[in-house]
Amino acid sequence: MSRRGKFITFEGLDGTGKSTQMRKLAAVLRDVGHEVIETREPGGTATGEKIRKVLLDSGTAGLSPLAEMALMFASRVQHIAEVIEPGLATGTIVLCDRFTDSTEAYQGSGRKLGSAAVLELHHVLCGDLQPEMTILLDSNAGASISRARRRNQRDSKSSGRTHDENRFEQETRAFFGRVREGYMAIAKREPARVVMVDARGTPEQTHRKIVEVVRRKLKL
Repeated sequence: MSRRGKFITFEGLDGTGKSTQMRKLAAVLRDVGHEVIETREPGGTATGEKIRKVLLDSGTAGLSPLAEMALMFASRVQHIAEVIEPGLATGTIVLCDRFTDSTEAYQGSGRKLGSAAVLELHHVLCGDLQPEMTILLDSNAGASISRARRRNQRDSKSSGRTHDENRFEQETRAFFGRVREGYMAIAKREPARVVMVDARGTPEQTHRKIVEVVRRKLKL
């Protein structure tokens, strides 16, 4: 029987460099012989990507907070069944851009639905699956959101998409302040799992910090 793989998630506000840092870590892990899956939420499966379009398109601005949270979990349950659990079962390292911490920060804190509802849904729907390690990238909120807006607008234009992914980026500064506070609360509650990494430096500086904490904590 193969050894179970490791589940590592990347969290933080949009624009903090999660996707870039995940790709960089994946390359390092592959270089030393590990099998790696890179995936994301919402999304990660054919069904999840359809849900992602509904959740992130600015055209669905009227979506209720509860419907938003329910769709996040719908995508996640399918993602666990199709990608995450099968990968872990075969000894693969699964790197995921966002997981339930995002729902607790964005819907629980940002939308003021509270952590209890998010954690209960995670228990019922996700079987309490938790990452071995969560890398929380922290940066200046205003600068991060501005970068995310520019990136999404650029990607929409270059790909000719009829939809965008700017729905959350249209929120207020107060909303993102609550989201960041939500992340800080999770990090304080679960220090053994969540490692906060200052992402205010260059991408390479941030990458070196991440490689060091992964090597130290997970012995990879």
